[in-house]
Amino acid sequence: MPANGGCLCGAVRYQVKERPTEAGACHCGMCRKWSGGIYMAFRVPGAEVRLKGEEHIGRYKSSDWAERCFCKKCGSSLFYRVTLEGPHFDNHHIGFGTLDDQSGIPLTSEIYVDRKPEGYAFEGDHPRLTEAEILAMYGGG
Repeated sequence: MPANGGCLCGAVRYQVKERPTEAGACHCGMCRKWSGGIYMAFRVPGAEVRLKGEEHIGRYKSSDWAERCFCKKCGSSLFYRVTLEGPHFDNHHIGFGTLDDQSGIPLTSEIYVDRKPEGYAFEGDHPRLTEAEILAMYGGG
């Protein structure tokens, strides 16, 4: 069953082939700056994402391996896309809050846990990866 979502003003809409079954949280400094807090997202291969309103999508190359995409009209953070060739190429990490229906999708992982602010913590038994572990995964460490 597909899932739909979009930005705050509706200029950008998307549909993903399958409804997400899990979400993750990133605590890195870039995600905190970009989202204004914790960036929660679900991962979808690029081939499984259909975008409408692409002319309203701004792209910012935020690292050697990814770009951050946002709505140029309302400023909503939309997705983080892996641009580095390799096993993660073209994966879209779509902002969880952009989904039209977020019900029933559990938090199943956290990354950059050694960078999160002290003021919060998520409950649950799920993988928690450090900055070094993530950089090693993407070849940056």
